[in-house]
Amino acid sequence: MEREELKAIIKQIVAEKFGGAETEIPIGVSNRHIHLTENDYNQLFPNEPIQVKKWLKQPGEFAAEQTLTVVSEKGELQRVRILGPLRKFSQVELSKTDARMLGMNIPIRVSGDIEGTPGIKLVSKHSEIYLPKGAIIAKRHIHLPESVANEYGVKQGDEVSVLVGSEMRSLVLNHCTIRVNDQFIPEMHIDTDEANAADIAGTSFAKIIKS
Repeated sequence: MEREELKAIIKQIVAEKFGGAETEIPIGVSNRHIHLTENDYNQLFPNEPIQVKKWLKQPGEFAAEQTLTVVSEKGELQRVRILGPLRKFSQVELSKTDARMLGMNIPIRVSGDIEGTPGIKLVSKHSEIYLPKGAIIAKRHIHLPESVANEYGVKQGDEVSVLVGSEMRSLVLNHCTIRVNDQFIPEMHIDTDEANAADIAGTSFAKIIKS
């Protein structure tokens, strides 16, 4: 059997199993990072404006020059990047591997859903603070503007299954949350654990295979 013929058969099986038209979304892999309120940032970096190191794909969002050390009772992670702009809540987004290194039981949550999550210490070259809540493992999600969401037949808060990964390590990831805002650029966000499991590197795409 020719390789292209085999690929076509696999594609048909996936479509029949999961249903729906395939739709491709660029994948962005999120390393551990921190979001801060203006008050928390100013305590950690007094008289030091937040500085852009690299603009991200989502409009207005950037990786900052400033980094912090994340500290638990059992370990620490150094040089964890702050993302801007500053927000209305402080939140530390880690992977499951990071959580194990810190000896912490951290829940999987949608960004911003921080009630009942563990607290964590943040240390800068100037100061340190303790966040009483805000440590999460970010739930995988897809950013879409409303026009594209309508085209794909999905809406804010829906969960879909997606096919990701290299030819030798493809995976189906379920429970991927749709986030809709007209300011968004289409992009799926997964963490480093998920990317490594699917051998994702460089420019990659996720295929929505069930909605």
